Amino acid sequence: MHDLTYFRNHLDSIAARLATRGFSLDVETFRQVDAQRRAALTEAEQLKALRNSESQAIAALRKQGEDTSERQQQVRAMGERISELDKRADALEEQFRDLLASIPNTPHESAPVGEGAADNVVVSQPEMLPSFPFEPKAHWDLGPELGILDLDRAAKITGARFAVYWDLGAKLERALINFMLDVHTREHGYTEVLPPFLVNSASLFGTGQLPKFAEDLFKLEGADFWLSPTAEVPVTNLYRNETLDGDTLPISLCAYTPCFRSEAGSYGKDVRGIIRQHQFQKVELVKFARPEHSYEELEKLTSDAEDILVRLGLPFRRVALCTGDMGFSAAKTYDIEVWLPSQREFREISSCTNCEAFQARRAGIRCKPPKGKAEFLHTLNGSGLAVGRTWVAIVENYQQADGSVMIPEALRAYLQAERITRRQMR
Repeated sequence: MHDLTYFRNHLDSIAARLATRGFSLDVETFRQVDAQRRAALTEAEQLKALRNSESQAIAALRKQGEDTSERQQQVRAMGERISELDKRADALEEQFRDLLASIPNTPHESAPVGEGAADNVVVSQPEMLPSFPFEPKAHWDLGPELGILDLDRAAKITGARFAVYWDLGAKLERALINFMLDVHTREHGYTEVLPPFLVNSASLFGTGQLPKFAEDLFKLEGADFWLSPTAEVPVTNLYRNETLDGDTLPISLCAYTPCFRSEAGSYGKDVRGIIRQHQFQKVELVKFARPEHSYEELEKLTSDAEDILVRLGLPFRRVALCTGDMGFSAAKTYDIEVWLPSQREFREISSCTNCEAFQARRAGIRCKPPKGKAEFLHTLNGSGLAVGRTWVAIVENYQQADGSVMIPEALRAYLQAERITRRQMR
């Protein structure tokens, strides 16, 4: 959410910046609502002052034995009018804040300006891509052939966009989770957290999923519980409505969670395989930083996520998202994209984002610097990595001519195996 005072005082410049991400800010509506609210507050304050002076005058007249019934009636009428004005001001303030809550974050000045994915900027990429002496297969063919991926039974159990992993396929998923957590906690300085997988509405509002993106989420019937779409939600909300000691920042946390998304509006996209699922596993990186250090921390977080791909020997590139392609809460985002040989293209495997104070303001997370008053800190997050898409990248990039898949050296101790070979699907 935006700073209310700053927003009021810089409506035109904010509107211009938001326009670069394709958002049209109705400046006149905001000005009108705000003017009406201020008018109601001003009239209420004037009447309260007049009521106080009248009450004092009435008290003095009554001591003198004079009839004050008419003036008392006028004071009562003032009170009724004040009550109406207070209610009107509160309603307009709520309307103003609701409008404010629906507005995306303002892009950072270093974010490339553009309308969509075609305008994203490649920051770094490999000099050479892997080549195969045979036609590489897609994971949706390799997985079933190897007996490690079963989409048909998953559809029977639940429905489309779910997966069952068998044997070394399941172990590879588990190994990736443990490997990512181990690297991030032992070598990158993150503290591991295991949060709840259910979150409430306040948590989703704090990170920007509600109210705008309710249709993308799964809600439990009869309770204020939602299936978490990403560990960013519970981990960021660990400090909701708290003030942290600025000297303790940055705080770097990582968490494994399953993630649940309805994928509303995405039907027809990535219908084959496990690129786009309703349920998937992810290791998330979350940072809480002082505002003056947050962009330095964004670079670190992105490099930490990339390091997993380096250790796994997977080709990837870094892309700076343009203003028109960034998420709702983002001020600046890098996408990390891994190479999938079957599709002959890079696919996103992590989005690393600096939300600046946008989420912190919604969630009430502040920090107290050594000098001065408390201020909203900056929150950052990124996948470190999406486990299912890493699974896909390994299976496709490490496939062999005989149909087997070599296991990256970094994972062999976790799986106690060097190769995935064909097995009979049960």
